[in-house]
Amino acid sequence: MSTTQSIRRRKSLGLAVAATVALLASPLAASGSATDERLATGSDDSSAAARALARDYGISVAQAKTRLADERAADLLADRLTRKLGATHSGGSYITGRTGDLVVTVTDPAAARQVRLAGATPRVVEFSTRALARAHQALDRFAETRGAGTVQGWYVDVRTNTVMVTASRGAQTKVSQVFLRKARSLGDRVEVEHSAGRPSTAAYLYGGQQVNMSNGFICSVGFNARTSSGAYVFVTAGHCAEGFPSFSRNGVLIGGTRGYSFPTNDYASVNINNPSYWNPQGAVDMYNGYARLVYGHSQAAVGSSLCKSGRTTGWTCGTIQAYNQTVNYGGGDIVSGLVRHNACVEQGDSGGSNMSGNYAQGISSGGQLYLSGGRYVCGQKVGQPNVSFYQPVGEALSAYGLSLVTG
Repeated sequence: MSTTQSIRRRKSLGLAVAATVALLASPLAASGSATDERLATGSDDSSAAARALARDYGISVAQAKTRLADERAADLLADRLTRKLGATHSGGSYITGRTGDLVVTVTDPAAARQVRLAGATPRVVEFSTRALARAHQALDRFAETRGAGTVQGWYVDVRTNTVMVTASRGAQTKVSQVFLRKARSLGDRVEVEHSAGRPSTAAYLYGGQQVNMSNGFICSVGFNARTSSGAYVFVTAGHCAEGFPSFSRNGVLIGGTRGYSFPTNDYASVNINNPSYWNPQGAVDMYNGYARLVYGHSQAAVGSSLCKSGRTTGWTCGTIQAYNQTVNYGGGDIVSGLVRHNACVEQGDSGGSNMSGNYAQGISSGGQLYLSGGRYVCGQKVGQPNVSFYQPVGEALSAYGLSLVTG
């Protein structure tokens, strides 16, 4: 999609309700460099990754290691099968939370036989990937022209084989009512759920580390990359780069914004002016003295474990819940094509790294935050489920002709 060319006025990130879906940019605060030297080797501690996953999943480290290996194999099989079946014979795939089995949804018996012979579990559903994508696109087009009011977002839920629309609990505005009538007019392809929270965006040279912007906000690095000419850049959230600010770390300039796309998308690329000084690594800060090496990027299956790195909440883990989520951040800022997950993210984590195993998945965009003790926190801190979103990194790399720096 096209990169935003004009300088748009940054919308206020002040939050006025008790729970909000928000971008994660954070006002400027002090940062330290205590971990830089420690991480300089780009070391990768697989046991540390498993420990973090075990902590957040409530399982043993041995179980976490097995799960990571099994998920990688399932991701490769899911990608092969869904490509082979195509958009009309499958509705997508996911990993079951109970058994960890790969389930591939299919629309006909012949496709089910192919899935079963390949070693996965078929599940017959009514709607194909193409049918659900058309319903999702219809809602996107409607929101572009008519708005979505206080409706928080919509995404393709492969488990329920529907486009799931998330609306705020309670009375709806007139614009919201019109949007929900449109959603319900699409029949069984759409399901409406209600939530007490609201979404919001986040605005820190390892992936996940803090960066300060010249506009007074803080974000996190997504991943280091290179242009086709070999120049070093890093990718981060588009809303962090809105207005083309420059980025620095520990008081030293990194570089200026090369380009950004927000809303509609939420990605940006930033110049690394002095790579010999910054020595950009193909790794992500795990906030425990180690860095997680990046082997490449992929699209992990729904149900896969997902860990994210960001300057506010560090390294937190959860599960990928859905692809192709549209999020209404308010003020006309609607972003499509995001991935929904349940790792904790908060303000300042914006732009940070999202990983499944050693493979880059995306760039933190926002999450559903709750007001607690004078600041906005992720759901688990107030007894609610975490709802978070990232922009798939592959789209950002493709838009700017970039390749990841790998470890």
